[in-house]
Amino acid sequence: MENKYLHEVVMTAIIVKDGKYLITRRSPQKKRFPNMWTVPGGKLETDDYVSLPKETKDYWYNVLEKVLRREVLEETGLEIENIEYVTSLSTIHADGNPSLVISCMADYVSGEMKLQADETDQCAWITLDEARNYDLIDGIYDELVMADNRRRGVKTEWKRN
Repeated sequence: MENKYLHEVVMTAIIVKDGKYLITRRSPQKKRFPNMWTVPGGKLETDDYVSLPKETKDYWYNVLEKVLRREVLEETGLEIENIEYVTSLSTIHADGNPSLVISCMADYVSGEMKLQADETDQCAWITLDEARNYDLIDGIYDELVMADNRRRGVKTEWKRN
């Protein structure tokens, strides 16, 4: 019997810089959502924490934040701060693998854009209005709306916009 508790855990970042949001286009070689626009992120790996000292006797803390910082730096060359939770979603992909995605927003700190060709082939800093002109993965626009609302002090749960 398949283990009903195993999910890949993915962290994504809606990065804010000068009032605009970073989106990236997934490379054509990607198995899932090739050539579609999204926000940077990636999977939690045990290596993200097992080599680090534990903060308490039994636990590593801020693991998801560390994953997100690593993934954003690897995929874009950018450093981020002020990571905040936005929403979460789950799916079971066509290959049968379930994913839990934790979507966050963060502020741009520093760095020059350097895309990983095997991950992404284009990027753009966009406004919420401009986001409608891109072939975004379903749900990403709604997450951008949530992040935009949070920047203005309005906190909501996900809903179709």
